[in-house]
Formats: sequence, C-alpha cells, structure tokens
Amino acid sequence: MKNLKSIFIFAFALFFMFGCKQKPSIGLLMDSLQTERWEKDMNLIEENIKKLGGTCTVAIANSDAEKQLEQAKEMIANGVEVLIVVAVDSKKACDIVTYAHQNYVPVISYDRLIKNCMLDYYIATDNIEIGELQANYLSRIKPQGKYGIVGGSMIDNNAHLLYLGQMNILQPLVEKGDIEIVFSQYSDSWSLHEGYKITNNYLNKDGAQLDAVIAGNDVLAAGVISALKEHHMEGKVLVAGQDAEMQAIRNIVAGNQTITISKPIESMAFAAANAAIKIAHGKAPSDMNLTINNGKHLGPTILLPAQVVHRENIKMTVVSEGSIEDWGSK
Repeated sequence: MKNLKSIFIFAFALFFMFGCKQKPSIGLLMDSLQTERWEKDMNLIEENIKKLGGTCTVAIANSDAEKQLEQAKEMIANGVEVLIVVAVDSKKACDIVTYAHQNYVPVISYDRLIKNCMLDYYIATDNIEIGELQANYLSRIKPQGKYGIVGGSMIDNNAHLLYLGQMNILQPLVEKGDIEIVFSQYSDSWSLHEGYKITNNYLNKDGAQLDAVIAGNDVLAAGVISALKEHHMEGKVLVAGQDAEMQAIRNIVAGNQTITISKPIESMAFAAANAAIKIAHGKAPSDMNLTINNGKHLGPTILLPAQVVHRENIKMTVVSEGSIEDWGSK
C-alpha cells in the first residue's frame, strides 16, 4: 500500500511539473526613455505580453551599447526564452544576437533594425516611407526654396532609412533647381540640443535663408523650433518631425510645426508581444509577410504604415489622446 501511495505521489508531482508549464519568459531591452514614445512602447509591450500569458523582464540601457549587451547576458542567464531589442547601436547590437543564439534564444529587433547578423525577426514601421511622407508634405506646400535636414543619430539605422526616404522626394527637385538643401547633418543623439545646435549653426551664418526643415523626430524638431525662435523665424519656416509627441502636437496647434508622423505603436507593440509568445511556444509567427536584408541575410519582417498628422486632422489621428484643446493645455 505504501508503494502504491509513493507511486501516486510521484506521478502527481510529474503531472504538476510538466502539466503546469511556466509562463513564457520574455526579455525587453530598451535603449532609453528620453522621449515619451519609448515609454509608451515599453508599457504596451509589457501589457500585451502579460495579456498573452507571458512574463516580461525589462532593462533600460540609457544609450549605452555595452551596458545593453551586459543586460542581455544577464536576462539570458536568468532564463528568458526570447529577447525583444530596441538597439542602442544598430551594429554593436549584433553582439547581442550572436550571444543569444549561442544560448538558443531568438531575437526580435523592434523598430530599429540590427545590422549584419543572423537576426531572427524584425518588427517596425516603414521608415523609408516616413521620410517620404515628411518630404512630400513639405515640398507640396513649398515646392521651391531652401531646405535643411536634421537627421537622427548616426548609430541608429532608422536615421539612414529616413534620409533615403526624404531624398527620394527631394532629389528630383534639387536636380531641377527648385529646392536647395542648405544644410544636412546627422545628429550625435536624438536630442533637442542636437536639433537646436545644427539649425542654429546654419542660421548664424551671414545671409542665411531657410524655408523648411525636416527633422528625424519630434524632439529634434523641438530643437529646430528653439533655434528658429531665437532668430524670430518660428511659424515662418515649415518644420516636419515624427512620433506624434505631445510637445509636437502643441507646436502644430501653435503654428510652429507643420506636421509630425504618427507611428502605429499599439499595433507594433502587440505584434512584438504576440510574436515573442508564439516563438516561446515553438511556433513561427504567421504574420511575418516580408523579408528585410540587414546586410547579412533576409529576415522575416512586419512593416506597418505610418500617418501624417497636421493641424486639420489632429482630432482624427490623435483622438485617443484628447482634443486639440486638451493637447494645448497639457
């Protein structure tokens, strides 16, 4: 009787161990939370992973590529099954992918493509299209004039994709002689200071004239606007940004920024969480309907479309954030 009881207890323990599988463990590596949009991405990814039955561990590298690699190693040592990475440096993050693969952990590159490695999956907005949207909107308003370009961080692949998109639209106009690009510079970081510095350096030149500026994101655009204010040019120069940040919406309402670009962050965050949970369960995400070349191989990809936000469509495009009056009062 004792033997039967022991066998029953042992069998029950095995059933409990294997029948009650632990929740999938997902690691989320963020670059920084310097801009409000990244905090939104982080929170949405975490929420979706939990809703889909997983657990999420988050680490923020504060724009330190070496720190991000160490955070990845720590997460893997603690048993995460999948990594979602917002890369600090699109090239150095290759070391994260290599280390993860050595430990049988797949990697999803989120919004910023990790270059020159055997990346597993990529989920983002089409950044070339975003650059085209920015340049197309401004050049339709101002088909002739002097343009400046304030690019994003040199170590972020998105900055280069945005520039490709912008020049797809502007280059034919430059060749016709309709548009002159009076300055074009990548930033050291996606910061207000960089937007201000690059624009102000140009405006301080004798005889500087400026009709439009395309900025890599809304924080850079805010820096551009600060420089324009110093020279009493705010509202007179067209300014494009991206990310639909609160400050950008206020600037659009005030007439100091022309447009921003709204990324479908809710859809991106769900796609990343959903893919991570599926991968953790040993299933390939079924909605990866594109491939992107990251310099080493073609990786399964989801690219989502973006949308222009301007003064006339704010209520429709950022309605979930409140009315124009709400934005203006925050």
